[in-house]
Amino acid sequence: MLYTGLRQILIFIFKIIFSISFEGAENLPKEGTFVIACNHRSYADPILLSLKVKKRCAYMAKEELFKNPFFSCLIRAFGAFPVERGKGDNGIIDKAIDKLSSGKNLAIFPEGTRSKDGKVGRGKTGVALIAARAGVPVVPVGIAYDGKLKFRTKMVVRYGKPISPEELKISDTPAPRELKELKHKIMESITELVEKKI
Repeated sequence: MLYTGLRQILIFIFKIIFSISFEGAENLPKEGTFVIACNHRSYADPILLSLKVKKRCAYMAKEELFKNPFFSCLIRAFGAFPVERGKGDNGIIDKAIDKLSSGKNLAIFPEGTRSKDGKVGRGKTGVALIAARAGVPVVPVGIAYDGKLKFRTKMVVRYGKPISPEELKISDTPAPRELKELKHKIMESITELVEKKI
């Protein structure tokens, strides 16, 4: 109830700050949990992508954001947990899957860092591995706007059609090529949403 109320307040606030619209919210699964895979352009992205998501999300966030005690408490309260970038850590994969198993959706920015030019980067394979092992769909999300984010920027948050668990199946010990193919599928879906006209 608290999350629902807060989400509605944030939608109202963000519609004042930005000229924001939403497309494809009907694509969000009504039941079960899912992974949200989104492009990354600003610190506002975790809020932007979740404005139409009715169930609370957990977020992977770079560990540097947790060094400030106050900010660490704040983002943890919103479901963030730290990830050490550039380190292959099965513990993080397991923790992400636990979040999905506990009934939360999981939001991931597969690029791993913010884009400086607005273009969608190559992405990493972790999103494919997590979704495949958890047996949940991936909902691609594209946050699109021109230039830098500022007051009354015209933007669109687009929710794409889910990529089903059947499409994300992998072997018990997947080869790197297998994961890369799934990653490409996810990143292509995100890119398609971002590159549509605003």
